[in-house]
Amino acid sequence: MSTYAQTQYEVSGEGDRKILKGIIHRDLLAKDSAFKWYQQNQAGYSPSAPVIAGVKSKANQVQYIVFGGTWCGDTRYILPKFFQLLDAAGVNQETVTLIGVDHSKKTIGHLTEALNITNVPTIIVLKDGKEAGRVVEYGKTGQWDKELSEIISGVK
Repeated sequence: MSTYAQTQYEVSGEGDRKILKGIIHRDLLAKDSAFKWYQQNQAGYSPSAPVIAGVKSKANQVQYIVFGGTWCGDTRYILPKFFQLLDAAGVNQETVTLIGVDHSKKTIGHLTEALNITNVPTIIVLKDGKEAGRVVEYGKTGQWDKELSEIISGVK
């Protein structure tokens, strides 16, 4: 049985322009018809075996804080694939905190300012509550999933 922490978010906009701001859960995106892009952008993505192995290697040692905007093209493209990668690696969804931001990249509780979020999506990898690394948008090389796997593999 899965239990989820209570979501704490605000909704603005409507239809496919709906913006979620605050702590959300992937099920909100997967099940809401306003976010058709979620399932559409999972299609055709198969993470490579080395990427899956890297994520799986420390799956029970790291946590993730993910900032994204439901309005943002890069978030719409990467976020569904990120969750698909975690599923392929057998990562427990309880290790992911997903935080929605508005167009100004603000969210509840000044979290974006506290964690220096300037672009979305930003995937932060934590080990023992400390940042081990982050991938911003498509990463430095355009291979966000490979970079994420390398960060996780390098966690001590």
